[in-house]
Amino acid sequence: MIKLPLAPSMRLVRLLSLGAAVSAGLVMLSLTPAQAAKTTLNLGMTIEPTGLDPTVAAPVAIGQVTWQNIFEGLVTIDEAGKVQPQLAKSWEVSADGLTYTFKLQPGVKFHDGQAFDSASAKFALDRARGKDSVNPQKRFFASIASIDTPDAETLVLHLSAPTGSLLYWLGWPASVMVAPNSTADDKTKPVGTGPFKFVSWAKGDKVELEKNADYWNKAAAAKLDKVTFRFIADPQAQAAALKSGDVDAIPEFAAPELMTSFDGDARLITKIGNTELKVVAGMNNAVKPFNDKRVRQALMMAIDRKTVIDGAWSGLGTPIGSHYTPNDPGYVDLTGKLPYDPEKAKALLSEAGYPDGFTFTIKSPQMAYAPRSAQVMQAMLAEIGVTMNIEPTEFPAKWVQDVMKDRAFEMTIVAHAEPMDIDIYARDPYYFKYKNPAFNDLLKKVQETADPAAQAKIYGEAQTILAEDVPALFLFVMPKLGVWDKKLKGLWENEPIPSNVLSNVSWED
Repeated sequence: MIKLPLAPSMRLVRLLSLGAAVSAGLVMLSLTPAQAAKTTLNLGMTIEPTGLDPTVAAPVAIGQVTWQNIFEGLVTIDEAGKVQPQLAKSWEVSADGLTYTFKLQPGVKFHDGQAFDSASAKFALDRARGKDSVNPQKRFFASIASIDTPDAETLVLHLSAPTGSLLYWLGWPASVMVAPNSTADDKTKPVGTGPFKFVSWAKGDKVELEKNADYWNKAAAAKLDKVTFRFIADPQAQAAALKSGDVDAIPEFAAPELMTSFDGDARLITKIGNTELKVVAGMNNAVKPFNDKRVRQALMMAIDRKTVIDGAWSGLGTPIGSHYTPNDPGYVDLTGKLPYDPEKAKALLSEAGYPDGFTFTIKSPQMAYAPRSAQVMQAMLAEIGVTMNIEPTEFPAKWVQDVMKDRAFEMTIVAHAEPMDIDIYARDPYYFKYKNPAFNDLLKKVQETADPAAQAKIYGEAQTILAEDVPALFLFVMPKLGVWDKKLKGLWENEPIPSNVLSNVSWED
């Protein structure tokens, strides 16, 4: 077959076509999956939640999956720990502190199409404060005497007494807005108003979420299309999953001793932030010998906090002298109140009638920091003649039953994750069985004012009482140990409240 030469015009057409094809190929190459920004995220967590409704159960893992992802509140708490508007766009508080009027965002819908308005907000708060409420923070709503809904976008709370922390409490996971027709299933199929919708939960493995295409706040719409929470309890397995790329991030890495293993990794970055995780060894203040303040003080003076941090958490932690963190308003460093002094500790024990010491048992939940801390403490207490037996206790079920419900313990050790929760020592009942009317009065005074400076001063006085009375051995604040892909942006480095807020998370191109 003879090929005839192309006319100039045809040659031009062919060249243009070839150029277009090359250009198209270059465009396609530039958008290959390896180079385009990802829109999926695999995030690892140590503890799997027991359910997915933070308004009916306390474990923090519930909020770490659902808060600000699936569920939202009237207000929220930002990474700096400050209250910000959310489903309520604004509010006014009466001069006497007894009336809160919220103006709600218009046109908001729950993921299943139910409307969010003042009626559904009233439903959520009535459910939280009602007689049959099982809300883990039911006390937050105790001062709400009645609720009015003058129109769909106005919610009015009438209080029985001023409650200075109410707005802050309304930002917690336990205070999120739930829909009237879906609450029965929220534990396994949560329905909220947030930027992500629930897809599935394979128990023992993962929870999957997808972007809420109809999210009400277009300016804060999720940048990710899909999020998978992977539950990996073993620290070595966590490290392996990170290094292999099976997970993109573990915002709360469980093994401080392995943090240096990521040094020099070209893909991963490590972050050390702050948290509200206060590790304390709580005593049953109602049983001997812990009902004697001198004994509790002696045990505190037998403990070198720095050595505990070194032994339990590879030196990564901040010593505390009360149930309060340096992040919190009104923090006072009280680590010098009862400093490490074994000889003074022995003298106090003798004064209390225990010159030869005594023997007791500590229930240690099976989370890495607890048995490690207990073992260091065990050696230190032995130096003042006190024998501490360590009883491993499965967490959460067995520990919650023995300690929180039955109060069948002498001492335990746990990290209290809730922010600004110094008020737990005023709760009756609570597992410490600590009673101090002067302390309780201070916590009441905190709520009688909304002035931050006045509240900070009162919190300082409350911390000082606890440091002197020692209802628990105050040890250290755990840091937030994050490990994630360097191209991942928007994860919180600090944790003012237990969470994994993903609405602003994205990948670099």
